[in-house]
Amino acid sequence: MPKAIWNDEVIAESDDTVIVEGMHYFPRESLREDVLVPSDTHTICPWKGKASYYTLTANGHTTPDAVWFYPEPKPDAKAVRDRVAFWKDVRVEA
Repeated sequence: MPKAIWNDEVIAESDDTVIVEGMHYFPRESLREDVLVPSDTHTICPWKGKASYYTLTANGHTTPDAVWFYPEPKPDAKAVRDRVAFWKDVRVEA
């Protein structure tokens, strides 16, 4: 089962991930709420739309903008609706 690991802790786990452009998108409900801080960062993907981010923070560790999601993905990217993906120092094991 795919897992997202940050600072040696599992922060998301699901056997229902979607792989897009080589990245596992986890169901939003599989992500631990206690490590999330909303971010003001946004980026634009030409085919997925406007991405929003969360910063991870727990036990004195912070990783800005390590989680992204598409609140309103474009029609061609509907598979990522209500899902999150990870980067920076988050390791995904599948």
